[in-house]
Amino acid sequence: MMELCRILVLYASQTGNAHDVAERIGREALRRHYHPVVLSMNCYHPHQLPNENMVVFVTSTTGQGDPPDTFKGFWKLMLQRSLTNKWLEGVQYGLFGLGDSGYQKYNIVAKKLDRRLLDLGAKHIVPKGLGDDQHPLGYEAALDPWLVSLWLAFREHIPLPSGLSDAETEDTGRNQLDPPKYRILYHPNDCSRLNGASADFHINLRDVWDEHEKACRMVESASGPLPFTLVSGGESYGHVQHQPIFSQVLRNVRLTEEDHEQDVRHIEFDLRGSGVQYSPGDVIGMMPIQNAKAVEDFLKRCDLDPDAFVSVEATGTFFPPTRGNNVNIGEISLVRIRAFVEFVMDVDSASPRRYLFEVMSHFAKAEHEKERLQYFSSPEGRDDLYRYNQRERRTFLEVLQDFPSVQLPLEWLLQLAPRLQPRYFSISSSLKLHPNEAHITVAVVSWNTPYKRKKLGLCSSWLSRLEPKQDVIPIWMTRGTFKQPPASVPLILVGPGTGCAPFRAFVEERVAIAATEPVAPVLVFFGCRKQAKDFLYKDFWVSCTKGNDIMSDKMGGGFVVAFSRDQPHKIYVQHKILEESEKTWRLLSAGGSVFVAGSANKMPEDVASAFKDVVLKEKKCSEDSAALFIKQLERLGRYNVEVWS
Repeated sequence: MMELCRILVLYASQTGNAHDVAERIGREALRRHYHPVVLSMNCYHPHQLPNENMVVFVTSTTGQGDPPDTFKGFWKLMLQRSLTNKWLEGVQYGLFGLGDSGYQKYNIVAKKLDRRLLDLGAKHIVPKGLGDDQHPLGYEAALDPWLVSLWLAFREHIPLPSGLSDAETEDTGRNQLDPPKYRILYHPNDCSRLNGASADFHINLRDVWDEHEKACRMVESASGPLPFTLVSGGESYGHVQHQPIFSQVLRNVRLTEEDHEQDVRHIEFDLRGSGVQYSPGDVIGMMPIQNAKAVEDFLKRCDLDPDAFVSVEATGTFFPPTRGNNVNIGEISLVRIRAFVEFVMDVDSASPRRYLFEVMSHFAKAEHEKERLQYFSSPEGRDDLYRYNQRERRTFLEVLQDFPSVQLPLEWLLQLAPRLQPRYFSISSSLKLHPNEAHITVAVVSWNTPYKRKKLGLCSSWLSRLEPKQDVIPIWMTRGTFKQPPASVPLILVGPGTGCAPFRAFVEERVAIAATEPVAPVLVFFGCRKQAKDFLYKDFWVSCTKGNDIMSDKMGGGFVVAFSRDQPHKIYVQHKILEESEKTWRLLSAGGSVFVAGSANKMPEDVASAFKDVVLKEKKCSEDSAALFIKQLERLGRYNVEVWS
């Protein structure tokens, strides 16, 4: 039997995008007669790297330059001082990063990994590629040409074995169907009571969550080997995603006026009896509940029996299968098909990847549908696919409904559906002022597509419908990117719109501390459209500016608002920062820390420019010196940014 050249594909993914890219590389490698091994970085020990010849790395950058959780242990071992500059001299590699240029530290994880690999003696087989979520076509705009270069470079180093024909340079898989990565095993209902599965499943919240966990872990287990424990510790604390608390909604009120176009909610959760602690800057995590009608429509469209019990295994396409052909039913967990649709697949929110259209073309029975699907999955059809899919935000369900002759088996549905992702919200309260409670501030997402179809954000619209004193949902706490400095440090907080959420927590914490000890002043810059429509938490902010309170002029603090639409010309927070340059500089000179939160569009860059102009004006220095001053603040942890797309 001919031995194919091994290509190791290592990925680090937080939301699944890097995982998707790694699997695409694995599929294309198979078509080109290589032997791909696709592994998460936390399933591979870096000390094995010198034994590899060809490696492809895929990693994402999250938040403000944060690495994925699966990258952290791998990276720690890669930084060991004992590793020399010749340690990887026999390794050739390609590297693709996924990031968002709307954030300051764009693709920083990929850039750092690239530098470290070169420092250790590894050699580029192609220059690194950097995907940008801000591009109209997403990261695939950079990935597609990068992969063309990658396969050409690999073929130069690894000649095609005799007797085999190579794939086209931009092979889209139109001519052959890849093997699925999952195997679905159906089990009779009399097996359903094994390991806690029950055919008489009742709507009990803890039972629902347990079934959610079983479904997710079964798919995770079938998606690759179990991770190594490379480093201890983690970012979550108190309760984590796999062990949430079940919290009742105490309040759910609209903060904006009813006739305002944006619905912003203040939601309070009950923490009594949970023992959960959190700090200002931390976040709440939750799994959104999908629309019940969409779930039923999906089950009907795909002709799935929602109450059938199945188990999921790996086929071993990119790694050894998790189980042999002889299955002992008594040793495995069984999950209803409905649980996979409700808790694993995102059928009614996220847009699917191009690979879905490629696979669907092999199952289309109507010739006109087959031709259209083949066109969408071809290089020539990418722009039209973008207009149909991403720009219009078509969901997995909507795509399947548009091609009725396609009937995908469950293993392909499970592989191709976007994963339902947890959502995170900054906590907008302090435990010191609200014992046994946690608050969040949520903008309900709503928009019209280019074809005038109304769309709602999955999680925010679900949250807006929760009933106080009735609904209970699973939540967990996670450390955020912000960490409030000691009370003796002055604060400059810039939070337009819902960016004010973490700063409500910061200010509440300072107010509580100020009752027993001296605290440094706080200067808050808030922005909204109209004073009468969307002035979030107005009464709270104003109350903190009176007398000797921490945001009063008397104490050296302040609360400054930019109402962008209340006058003919638009005024934003960056303009107000410049107006308050003297006070801003006084707090910076006193060792103050800056925190900026809000939309990732132009705001962070404009605010940073405003702070540079403040330094330029008040310090009376050159532009280079002012820019260096802001950079030094960042390095010292005194200039912090948390933004979202």
